[in-house]
Amino acid sequence: MIRFILNLLWFFLGGWLSGLLWLLGGLLLAVTIVGLPYAGAAWRIAGFAFWPFGKEIVSREIVTGRGDIGTGPLGFLLNLVWFVLGGWYIALSHLLIAVAEAISIIGIPFAIKDLQLAYIALAPIGRTVVRR
Repeated sequence: MIRFILNLLWFFLGGWLSGLLWLLGGLLLAVTIVGLPYAGAAWRIAGFAFWPFGKEIVSREIVTGRGDIGTGPLGFLLNLVWFVLGGWYIALSHLLIAVAEAISIIGIPFAIKDLQLAYIALAPIGRTVVRR
């Protein structure tokens, strides 16, 4: 029940905007054929951005038990390109929001989720979101 309440508060206090922006970013990436690997990652992040409580960000290798194209050297290269072209400033925006949220005790759970969004925004390829 607490997760549900936290997700509702998150959604109505800005999670809807964050999720929509991730969806829009994924759509724009999908339009450029080169951005297709990043579009899927952006859409996974959007699902987390809408309702983050009760979810966790993990490496796909942990979930599947084996490596794949996104968790190997190509995934590293794709994450490097992502970081240089935009991941760092998306992560910075989530970090700044987390600092503002952490000022109050009530905002600390929300700040933690924004820090997780910042983490996945740095290198989203090879990561997935799972339910806890």
